[in-house]
Amino acid sequence: MNISINEAAAHFTPENESTLVFGEKDLVKLDVGVHIDGFIGDNALTIDLSNENGKLVEASEKALDAAICSVHAGAKIGDIGAEVEAAIKGFGFKPIENLTGHSLGEYDLHAGVEIPNVGNNDPNILSEGTVIAIEPFATNGQGRVSEAPEVEIFSLEGKLPVRMREARRLLNYVDENYKTLPFAERWLYKDFHSKLLLLAALRELVFASAFRQYPVLKDAGNGLVSQTELTVVVEKDAARVLTK
Repeated sequence: MNISINEAAAHFTPENESTLVFGEKDLVKLDVGVHIDGFIGDNALTIDLSNENGKLVEASEKALDAAICSVHAGAKIGDIGAEVEAAIKGFGFKPIENLTGHSLGEYDLHAGVEIPNVGNNDPNILSEGTVIAIEPFATNGQGRVSEAPEVEIFSLEGKLPVRMREARRLLNYVDENYKTLPFAERWLYKDFHSKLLLLAALRELVFASAFRQYPVLKDAGNGLVSQTELTVVVEKDAARVLTK
């Protein structure tokens, strides 16, 4: 579960034994994926605890509606991005141009096709049967995200050789329990009781490119960010929504 707050757009999740609480003015993105035998549904919504940012929330919601209405087999990917961009700008906000939606494959959260939040000249088209997660991001900030130093989410890139015994144990554990799907560091503490050894193993696996890390992504201008996401399958003449 990504629980990204205010200027954080994605990839924030609590650390082990976190004591963080929500503030009265927080803008909270809840982004969760679930799978059945590796087949994934990916959803997100934004909750405005302040009741002061309704238009920003609506901007990402209406952008998602516009994108879904433009999805069909043969649709140009760049045209879908243009629909997202126009809807968000119509509310007076900016789309986040360096975040995208993505296709979904078996045990593959980012399966190759990217659905932009801005229009472009991408000539590629959607194929019938492709499953995509469309996720517009709207902001009153700069419209680009940058990486923050915090990292709590990882995924397995490949079973590569590493020297440290605890790293080999962690590599096998992740492969058995999560395969190539993202996982949170805090999930590991129930079976890895030494924090120092676990962190050393994570570092070695990241350094060896066996694990990918997902830094928290924040609007570069520290603006508030809203997000809305649904998973659809591309059909001949329309998009069929798979998750709600």
